Formats: sequence, structure tokens, C-alpha cells
Amino acid sequence: MRNSPMAPPRSFLWSRRIFLTLLGGFVLVPVYVMVSSSLKPLADVTGEFRWIPSELTIRPYIDIWSTVPLARYFVNSLIVAGAATVCSVVIAVFSAYAVSRYDFRGKRVFTVTVLSTQMFPGILFLLPLFLIYVNIGNATGIALFGSRGGLILTYLTFSLPFSIWMLIGYFDSVPRDLDEAALVDGCGPLRALFRVVVPAAIPGIVAVAVYAFMTAWGEVLFASVMTNDTTRTLAVGLQGYSTLNDVYWNQIMAASLVVSVPVVAGFLLLQRYLVAGLTAGAVK
Repeated sequence: MRNSPMAPPRSFLWSRRIFLTLLGGFVLVPVYVMVSSSLKPLADVTGEFRWIPSELTIRPYIDIWSTVPLARYFVNSLIVAGAATVCSVVIAVFSAYAVSRYDFRGKRVFTVTVLSTQMFPGILFLLPLFLIYVNIGNATGIALFGSRGGLILTYLTFSLPFSIWMLIGYFDSVPRDLDEAALVDGCGPLRALFRVVVPAAIPGIVAVAVYAFMTAWGEVLFASVMTNDTTRTLAVGLQGYSTLNDVYWNQIMAASLVVSVPVVAGFLLLQRYLVAGLTAGAVK
């Protein structure tokens, strides 16, 4: 049977297959190395590398919980990332709705300022935030440095600007007729927001929530400075598998796979909302 005149040439199809195969190998080979290394004894991991393990064991997945207090780090990361996500979504929804639906003095300056904060690298804010937290603690007794609350506030400075900017674009895509119809039916501005606009903007809100959670979950620099032994998060706690005497590579691989489960599972469950939200919120 002849190919359709609009069908791509055979050379293009083969090139695409080769490229996708190489890309898949580039992505999957490191994952295979992590999984296989997490199932090997430490001597096999530190010795000559073998693609097929000579011995399989689940001992690293058991030892990761006793070598370092991984469960405590896991709880800290869940609390910090979850609280930062909730606060970021709530504040971003109200801020973006106000910018999208109302005209006020300084609106243009506000949106430009919010977007311009993304131009600066995060490390520039490390020393100022550190000094601010220490001075607040000395003046008021509120312990922000070394606490979960201080780390949550820190992560809000990263996620809020992008969250507000993206939700502004998404709310602009929601027809204003829906708001007006709700107001005619007797709803106030807040009821119109929660009953009409928010349900229509669920994909964008989910995209913002996933972004805020992933930003807080895997951050290392600020977590290594702003936490102590009690409030340490997973991203920093994984360093505990490296000691002065040895590096437990098999446990590091096992712990890395375990801590990635919440992010991967959440992404797989919410990917259709995430794609729709990023697509709609990217342009007005």
C-alpha cells in the first residue's frame, strides 16, 4: 500500500526512532544503575561495576532508617514542603485574582516587581535572610533560624512570585462573564472566587501546587544553612550516609529512590492537570 502524500519520509521516521531510543537510554540507564546499586551489598557497589548484580539484597532498604534518622528527615520535609505549598497556593490565588479582576494604583509595578524577582539567583538572598532571622530571634525571641517556620517562609520567597505570575495568566483566561453571572445571582466577590473562578482554574492551581512542592522538597542550599539536627530535611539528611570512614553508596541509592516516591507518585496522579495548567498559564 502506498504511503499517503502527507506522510513523513522514511528517513525521518527512522531518525526519530533512533533519537527517541538514545534519549530513552540516556534517561533510563541512570535509573537502572540506581536501582541495581540499591540492591547490592556495599562491597559490590564499591568494587568493579557489573551491569548484572552477582548478589541481590534488600538490606540497604532496611539499614537506611537506622544509619541516619531518615524517618525524622522525611517528616520534616513533608511538613515544610506541605506547609509551603498550601501557603503559596492560598496567597497566590488571592493575589492573582485581585490583579486579574481589579484595577488599582500600582498594579503594573506590582506585577513587574513580582516577575523581576525571578531574575536573581537564590544564593543572593541567603545572607540577608540569615541576618534577618537571627536579628528577629534576638529582638523578639521568635526562633526563625533553625526552625521549620523559618524554612517555610524562605521557600515562599521562591515559589510565590512564579505562582502569582502563572495564576494571573490563568485567571485572565477564565471569562469574566462567569464572575458577573455569580454577582448577579447574589454572590459576593469571595463567593464568586471560590464557587466559580477556582473550580474553573483547578489545572492552574494544581500546577502551582506541584511547582511549590517540588521546589521545597528538593532544595539543598537554604535547607543546609537554615536547619539544625532536629529540623533537617531529606535533601540535606542524605549527606549523613557519607562518613569519615566510608560512603554507603548502596544506602544512598536506596534512600534516594525512597524519597523520590512522593514526588513521582504525585506527578503521575496530577500530570494531566499539570500539563493543562502550565499550558494555559504560560500565555494570556
